[in-house]
Amino acid sequence: MMFKKAKLRLVLNSLIIISVCLFVKPLVAQQITYTNGNNSWNPDEFGNHRAVIQYSGKGNIAKAIIEWRRRDQHPEQKKIIVQDAQTGKIISNVKTIEITREKGILLFEPISGKGTYYVYYMPYIDEGSANYPKGNYVKSENTANKKWLKKTKSKIKDNCIVSEIQSVNAFNSFYPMEVIATAAETKNLIAKNGNTPFLVFPEDRLHSIRMKYDLPQRWILKGVQTSFSDTALRGEYLAFQLGVYALQDLKDVKIQFSDLKNNQGNIISKKTMSCLNTDGVKYDGTVFSKQVDVAKREVQAMWCGIDVPQKTVQGVYSGTVKVSSNGVTKNIALQIKVTNEVTTNGGIDHPEKMTRLKWLNSTMAQKNTVIAPYTPLVVADSVISLLGRKLILKQDGFPEQIQTFFTPEMTSIGTQPNNLLAQPCNFYFLDDTGKEIKDWKTTGLKFLKKEAGTVTWQSTSKSKDIEMNVKATLEFDGFLSYTVKVKALNDVSFNDIKFHLPMQPSASKYLMGLGQKGGFCPEDFRWKWDVAHKNQDGAWIGNVNAGLQFSLRDEKYSRPLNTNFYLNKPLLLPTSWGNQNKGGIDIFQKQNAVLVNAYSGSRTMKKGEALYYNFNLLITPFHAIDTDFQWNSKFYHKYENIDTIVKTGAKIVNIHHATPINPYINYPFIEFKKMKDYIDEAHNKGLKVKIYNTIRELSNKAYETFAMRSLGHEIYSLGKGGGFSWLQEHIGDDYIAAWFVPKIKDAAIVNSGMNRWHNYYVEGMNWLTQNVGIDGVYLDDVAFDRVTMKRIKRVLTKDGHPGILDLHSANQFNKRDGFNNSANLYMEHFPYLNKLWFGEYFDYENNQPDFFLTEISGIPFGLMGEMLQDGGNPWRGMIYGMTNRMPWSHNADPRPIWKVWNDFGIIGSEMIGYWSNRCPVKTSNKNVLATVYKKKKAVLVSIASWANDDVTIQLDIDWKKLGIDSKKATIIAPEVKNFQPAQQFKVNEAIPIKKGKGWLLIIK
Repeated sequence: MMFKKAKLRLVLNSLIIISVCLFVKPLVAQQITYTNGNNSWNPDEFGNHRAVIQYSGKGNIAKAIIEWRRRDQHPEQKKIIVQDAQTGKIISNVKTIEITREKGILLFEPISGKGTYYVYYMPYIDEGSANYPKGNYVKSENTANKKWLKKTKSKIKDNCIVSEIQSVNAFNSFYPMEVIATAAETKNLIAKNGNTPFLVFPEDRLHSIRMKYDLPQRWILKGVQTSFSDTALRGEYLAFQLGVYALQDLKDVKIQFSDLKNNQGNIISKKTMSCLNTDGVKYDGTVFSKQVDVAKREVQAMWCGIDVPQKTVQGVYSGTVKVSSNGVTKNIALQIKVTNEVTTNGGIDHPEKMTRLKWLNSTMAQKNTVIAPYTPLVVADSVISLLGRKLILKQDGFPEQIQTFFTPEMTSIGTQPNNLLAQPCNFYFLDDTGKEIKDWKTTGLKFLKKEAGTVTWQSTSKSKDIEMNVKATLEFDGFLSYTVKVKALNDVSFNDIKFHLPMQPSASKYLMGLGQKGGFCPEDFRWKWDVAHKNQDGAWIGNVNAGLQFSLRDEKYSRPLNTNFYLNKPLLLPTSWGNQNKGGIDIFQKQNAVLVNAYSGSRTMKKGEALYYNFNLLITPFHAIDTDFQWNSKFYHKYENIDTIVKTGAKIVNIHHATPINPYINYPFIEFKKMKDYIDEAHNKGLKVKIYNTIRELSNKAYETFAMRSLGHEIYSLGKGGGFSWLQEHIGDDYIAAWFVPKIKDAAIVNSGMNRWHNYYVEGMNWLTQNVGIDGVYLDDVAFDRVTMKRIKRVLTKDGHPGILDLHSANQFNKRDGFNNSANLYMEHFPYLNKLWFGEYFDYENNQPDFFLTEISGIPFGLMGEMLQDGGNPWRGMIYGMTNRMPWSHNADPRPIWKVWNDFGIIGSEMIGYWSNRCPVKTSNKNVLATVYKKKKAVLVSIASWANDDVTIQLDIDWKKLGIDSKKATIIAPEVKNFQPAQQFKVNEAIPIKKGKGWLLIIK
């Protein structure tokens, strides 16, 4: 067979990158340049990619052969659009001869004669919503007329040259790592490299391996390499890749490093080297270890890193990295040139060099130190004291009593205990006849750890047939975690295994969770597991100043997705509590208690079998409410000119994503210089600045996107793909498309559960705090647990930074979110928040006060909040000290109420809510509530109606508690724009209240 010698010139941004000689099968000789289109066409009309064709023939039939080397599947099904570059007209007479992933052969009518024509080959239509698009590629179709088609039947010579392949911009380019090798090139490469289970392609940090099912042409041109070299600064984290191409199914790919040595005998220890895919540190500080398998004919990028010590002597260091699998080891020679230049921070100021990948294994802020305002745990015998609460333990390790000391107003911690339990907590084991097993012998309570932030204990109880090992931990914020291992000592059958949480009626006024909207606790409530549809494994039961959240889990618990994506990754049914859906929870009155009965139903256990009846408790409230923070922290939720914000009276600016200084969702690192300039100006003018940054989804603009994709489903959730065109074209498959910003084409990908991206997130927060000066973070729903929340609070408040955290949540009580309550879902985070903003789809008009109190206000947990949907209800909001947030929604302008606060002097006042029996002002209508803000000789009274109609009320005032002489008192309603007119009332005068509205009255 004859072979033809051809030069292939590959150019990016019009620069010649490489020119080599290849011996290949006969190809049309073309010199292809890969260029950036600089957004010179509309991708929503034509797609993101085109070939630039130069026609030099005669007649009205042009023939083009385009070696596009496409990674997308089934290109023959996608439409081809040909455009005349001179006139901009779309050419209808087009005929495709052959369309494959490797090349396209087509004929078209060159309507302007010789010259330039564009061939767009991946046009799409964005369907779905603006923020959740569904990019559907236009199907191929025949638009040519029969007369012209008839002419194409004769043999036509090639008369076109492909001068360029363009992407609409650089970010959309496939070059070079997504330009595929042909099947023949791949076959030839394999044939040349003998009988081996895999090939290794070393690759530098600037060329992320992107394709799983194809080799890049770049590797064909380079050939199989047995060495890798690069340059690093002293102190820099140097990342590189080992591309493993499996020629058979591979099991347990291992990476091993040797020390690196220079000619003078200096060493870079192998201890500074690791492979991110196989080894590291989990988000909770435990060891990460993963087996990497690679299916036949797939590519696996193994990302490796060398953390070059700062003290390394300048020079060239050599060593070896071994890649092993299926009994075969391949040695790759490493040669690293270390320059004399020193970087003090690992090179993290240049994330485009993948220097921040080391953050994935960070342990920053992992130590469980006490975070303000909490106090160290104190253990005295079987009593553990913490801020405003006490836990008293039994000898079997379970709570005998739980107490809180918060006052009914929730503004302070008192001395009078509020008992939560009517009786001690207990497990009950019923044998197959329904008789309780009582022959227990208990080892007694043994403390394993007594630290300021953590106390751990254990106890073991045995009966004839079963052993129950209890291990529990209480943390400084009131989080109480139980691991309860039940082991069968013999084959045994049970009618039921259940846990009783007998609550005091006074601490069981409200219930939220298990499919119940926040409100008064039902007298008799029954619930069953349904994890496929319901994000429900527990609830909060309590009163304003005393409560418990409980959640039931086992050893296989994995945090589900939330906020639109619960059904993509739901809860796992606990084997113990769920018991094939036999389990459930009943809540009902029993004697002097409100009993929470968590049962699991009948079952058998074989000797040696173990079940984990784990559960968590959160003791609420976490701390007293900080009313002065509420009055002082007037939020402005929009990127705006600093001087404009100052004029509003706001004190804290929240910078959303999709803004000039924070453009990309949950990746606030790219425009950090602009962000710092903005924050510096804000600080100089008396404002604090917080930024949008959470974990739930991540921008496709993240430099590390493909490195994290190489980790399988650790960081990105598995899914069906789709969404915006960039994701389909470059990520390909197996992901969930998330939020999209059309203006800047920012396309996010859903994160998976608990993973090492949380380590990166903590490091990133620390870097932004220390280097950019952020004053906190705006959390827009979150997909991490309390471990990460504690860590970010520590780094945000380090060195005296304010570390303000506010949490926004859209109402999660819907089908796609598994009918959970936002407050119940995020309660584990509440100890570290400063404010709530709940949120879209919260109905402030048709829900009762008990719903406001439990689901929106934050008060039973030591927080205060703001309203969002349609600007909220300002009259009802002020009952809980809430306004809306400026200027997010069209009518969100709390400045008139801020003026009332300022004129009255609300800072330093005592808030006494309607929920407290000590509130000195009540109304004559049970559906019209009053909250008092009390100062010496003056009070601000907030009145709001939940009555079904306009009503008239009388005020019932305890003048003695107010410290005001009723004979000298004045009751004035100041004018408040869009709220109330100015008016004065006599002491005993009837006050009219319109439906859904109220008053702000100042009594002096």
